[in-house]
Amino acid sequence: MKPKSPSGGLVYSTDSGRMCPVCRQPVAACQCAALKPKAPTDGIVRVSRETKGRAGKGVTLVKGLALDDAALAALGKQLKAACGSGGTVKDGVIEVQGDHCERVMALLQAQGHKVKRAGG
Repeated sequence: MKPKSPSGGLVYSTDSGRMCPVCRQPVAACQCAALKPKAPTDGIVRVSRETKGRAGKGVTLVKGLALDDAALAALGKQLKAACGSGGTVKDGVIEVQGDHCERVMALLQAQGHKVKRAGG
């Protein structure tokens, strides 16, 4: 017999989807995730281009933004629309498909962010 976890073991519910193992609430309404501190940033937004693990396709990465998840998703949508391409927001990093480093840097500087080009 498997030992029971202290959180009850519920990780998915057909009614509400993924569940938080700590507070047993749906992940969208999780209260404990809001209490987790964000990684400290130095106030500089870093823009880079990467192809690793993408079959040679390049993406523009935007890291170091000290924004909450909703604001980060909104900024990601704005950057994708300005570049005319797709992308996603994962783990606090905005990914825009294609090589749009210069355009993304210009847009972020216009919004008042301190931006640096990272990588080669």
